[in-house]
Amino acid sequence: MSREEQPTPAALDLRLLLPCLTAWGIGAWALSWPGGLRARVAVGAVVGVVALVGAGVRYRGRHARASLRRDGPGVLALTLLATVLVLGSSAAHETTRRTGPVDDLAQERAMVRAEGVVLTEPIVRAGRGSGDEDGDPPEQVLLRVRLESVTARGTTTRVSAPVYVRAADAWAQVGWHDRIRLSGKLAPAEPADPEVALLSPRGPPEAVGDRSPVRRAAEHLRDGLRQAVDPLPGDARGLLPALVIGDTSMTPQELTDDMLVTGMSHLSAVSGSNVAVVLAALVGVGRLLGLPRRWRPWVAGIGLAFFVVLARPEPSVIRAATMGAIGLLGMSTDRRGAGTPALCCAVLALLALDPWLARSYGFVLSTLATLGLLLFVRPWSAAINAHLPRRLHLIGPAVAIPVAAQLVCGPVVVLLQGNVSLVAVVANLVAAPFVAPATVLGVTAALVAVVSGALAGLVAWCGAPFALAIAWTARVSADVPGGALPWPDGPPGAVLLTLVTGVVVLGGPWTIRRPRGSPLVAIALVVVVAVGAVPSRSLAWPPPGWRLVACDVGQGDGLVLASGPGRAVVVDVGPEGGGIDGCLRRLGVRTLDAVVLTHFHDDHVGDLAAAMDGRAVGQVLVSPVEDPAWAVRQVRQIADRHGVPVRTLRAGDSWQLGDVAAETWWPDRPVAGGSAANNGSIVLHVQVGDVSALLLGDIEREAGSAIRLALRRDPRMSAAAGDLNVLKMPHHGSSNVDEGLMDAVVAPVAIISVGADNTYGHPTPTALAWAARHGSRVLRTDRDGDVAVLDGPAVVTSG
Repeated sequence: MSREEQPTPAALDLRLLLPCLTAWGIGAWALSWPGGLRARVAVGAVVGVVALVGAGVRYRGRHARASLRRDGPGVLALTLLATVLVLGSSAAHETTRRTGPVDDLAQERAMVRAEGVVLTEPIVRAGRGSGDEDGDPPEQVLLRVRLESVTARGTTTRVSAPVYVRAADAWAQVGWHDRIRLSGKLAPAEPADPEVALLSPRGPPEAVGDRSPVRRAAEHLRDGLRQAVDPLPGDARGLLPALVIGDTSMTPQELTDDMLVTGMSHLSAVSGSNVAVVLAALVGVGRLLGLPRRWRPWVAGIGLAFFVVLARPEPSVIRAATMGAIGLLGMSTDRRGAGTPALCCAVLALLALDPWLARSYGFVLSTLATLGLLLFVRPWSAAINAHLPRRLHLIGPAVAIPVAAQLVCGPVVVLLQGNVSLVAVVANLVAAPFVAPATVLGVTAALVAVVSGALAGLVAWCGAPFALAIAWTARVSADVPGGALPWPDGPPGAVLLTLVTGVVVLGGPWTIRRPRGSPLVAIALVVVVAVGAVPSRSLAWPPPGWRLVACDVGQGDGLVLASGPGRAVVVDVGPEGGGIDGCLRRLGVRTLDAVVLTHFHDDHVGDLAAAMDGRAVGQVLVSPVEDPAWAVRQVRQIADRHGVPVRTLRAGDSWQLGDVAAETWWPDRPVAGGSAANNGSIVLHVQVGDVSALLLGDIEREAGSAIRLALRRDPRMSAAAGDLNVLKMPHHGSSNVDEGLMDAVVAPVAIISVGADNTYGHPTPTALAWAARHGSRVLRTDRDGDVAVLDGPAVVTSG
């Protein structure tokens, strides 16, 4: 076919985009409204639509010349209609889920017996409570359940109320769509949460009836895939199920962390890109087999249904399947024009089915990535391929897809991470050629496993090199110095990155053309790019003269006190895999004069081995409250293995190691109520250079009250409390604190060590309001990264 005969790509149809985005925004805002108000606003929008239709308003289409005066009323009518759909369904959902006594029972924190259906696969995380005497660390299971009947005070009521369940490890065996009986204590949820209550179960669940055929089929396929990959090397064994079905249970934690840092974590979740790969493979196979064009969509549809069953048809999987199908539709030449209307209709339909998707970061990122594919991939691919021979035209889409996705998703990622990854695009470009074959071979292995386990294992071995290449890319990219560019966090940072992205997209063509005619402009552009590419973090971190650093170890504590050149005292080491070792390496710490473990919860002692391995350690200082027992044994075993003595600290103990002078304020005695381990936290007042800091561990209200009374009795402690530069706030910004103590230990800088993805609501509005009321500058590791305090005091952050 000659160039003149090449089909012209269909123009994009953007008519529904503005109504869709407007309705989405209103729907997200309305989630905090009462159900009645949502219904009234929806009725008002209906009246507006009727009025506009009655006035003869219609949208005249994209083929005639656009005019705001002519088409504005039509756009308004479409916007009102979309708003009616979103708000009307939201009000209906709210009415349905609030029907019954669950709200009142939650406010009263009542015990209930209930029967319901599991809505999500359980997420297993390391627990924070006591383990048994001989077992492994306790696990915490998180999932959503729709209660269908509730029995309380002798009365049974039919309901349809989704609740958020935080349970013990016995719940890890339940699965999507299982029907169960349970008993537990209800508690109120936040008004805009997708659940109407929180439920803490008492005991394991009781299965009701048999699992559905779809559930049994999914489990059979998933088990076959797990058995097929079991003999593979660790990274391949973990990645193939992650690529195919989003099962990350076998993925090494280090690889998971590296993929998150490099912007590749979307590969290990069931996303639209996975679906698009599967669909594209099915269409390609149909073409190779000579299937008539009209049959290919049916083959792709059957394959998509198989994939959804394999990954389990949870809401996130349905969303990914929808977005993947639309993305593939939009990338085709003759159907590209239908891509954006299909995306808008899909968004509205999904919001009608589940209004709480409006505030879901996953839904936002999935939609934006699909929109980026529709808007940019074809023109950018064509621009790249125009300078390449025809045999290399696969390069255009391979480059355009990750660049487009990264650009449009960047402002939302900034809200989550507080930085802009400089390696994400390159890492995804390098990994892109391996994703499709790994995914397709993984799906094939699951299918073949139904017939022959040995043959499935052979197919899995064929996919292993591709999975290992993806893992290698993530690991190497994560070690690139200065791989993340610090960026303002929160909405201002997102808006700024949106503006920068807009300038780059709109001004890019001129920027590329202009240097051809002007060498001076070309030289200036090279200088600007070179300066912008210099990793500022590598030049500015660690800041010279640092005295105290709060390491970003996720949902946990890890503080480093400078005791001398290359030496430090570490107070807590964060959860296992939290990154304390990397923080110490960045700070150049080779010797630990002491490791202080304020208490034995996993988020404070879990990464002890990583902190001690390869370093000289003087001693380990621990709390006298030995709870939980499994963690105490683990700490002592690690210390024994390194030949390091373990010593107990109590209130009144004072010590100095190099430049660090410390006095122990707590624990003094047992207190009644609360968590024994948290209230047994070591509380340290430390002086490092000019910096005076109070480190409050995870103390709760009861221990805080006792410390407040001690301050009143001891003038020396009271004087120290009134001369603080830094306060490490207790328990990651929890609201379970003694307000009198907090008012007595105000400092100009308040550090909160907290994880970005925590499910505890930390830091709480109460903690942030306290800091604002007292004029303290709040530094949070989830947003600011590592936080360094210098003499003065001055504060520098890595994020």
